[in-house]
Amino acid sequence: MNRKHLRKFSFTVLFAALNFIAFTYLKISIPVAGGGAVAIHIANAIVVLSAWLIGPVPGGIAGAIGLSIADVLDPLYIVSAPKTFFLKFMIGFIAGTIGNRMGLQETNDASKIRRITIISASAALVFNVIFEPIISFLYRRFLLGVSAEAASILAAWLGGVTAVNAIICVIVSVLLYKALYRFYRQLDQ
Repeated sequence: MNRKHLRKFSFTVLFAALNFIAFTYLKISIPVAGGGAVAIHIANAIVVLSAWLIGPVPGGIAGAIGLSIADVLDPLYIVSAPKTFFLKFMIGFIAGTIGNRMGLQETNDASKIRRITIISASAALVFNVIFEPIISFLYRRFLLGVSAEAASILAAWLGGVTAVNAIICVIVSVLLYKALYRFYRQLDQ
C-alpha cells in the first residue's frame, strides 16, 4: 500500500470514528412510541466533511460504518443500522461527488468554496430529508412488521427531525470545511 492510499485509509478510519463519537456522545435523543428514538445530531456534517476531504466513496464509507456501528451499539437505534448504512453512504457520495464536479478541490477562492459547499451539502442532506422517512416507513412496515399507521407516524416524526438536522449539518459542515481544508490539502502535497 503506497503512502497516498495509506493516508486515505487512515482518514477513512478516523472519520468513521468521529462519526461514531458525534452520534454516540453528541446527540439529543427524542424517544418515540414503540421503544425507538429519533435524534438531533451533527454526525451528518462529519459525513459531508469527510466526503469533501477524502472523496465521495471513502467519505461515504466512513459515515456508513461509523454511524452503523453507533446504531448497533445503542439499543434505541439498533434496528436502524441497515438503513443507516445505505443513507449515510449516499450522503457522503452525493456531497463529495457534487463538490468534486463543481471544483471544490481546485479552488482557494473563499466565495466559491462557500457556494460549492453550501450547494453540495444541501443536495446531500435534502436527499436524506426525502429518503430517510420513506426508507424508514418501508423498513418498519415491511421488514419489521410495524402497522402502517405506526410506521407513518414514526416516519413523520423522523422527517421533521431529519429536516432540522439537515439545516444544522449544512451550517456545521461548511464551517468545518472552511476551518480544515487548507490543513488537509497540505497533507496531500
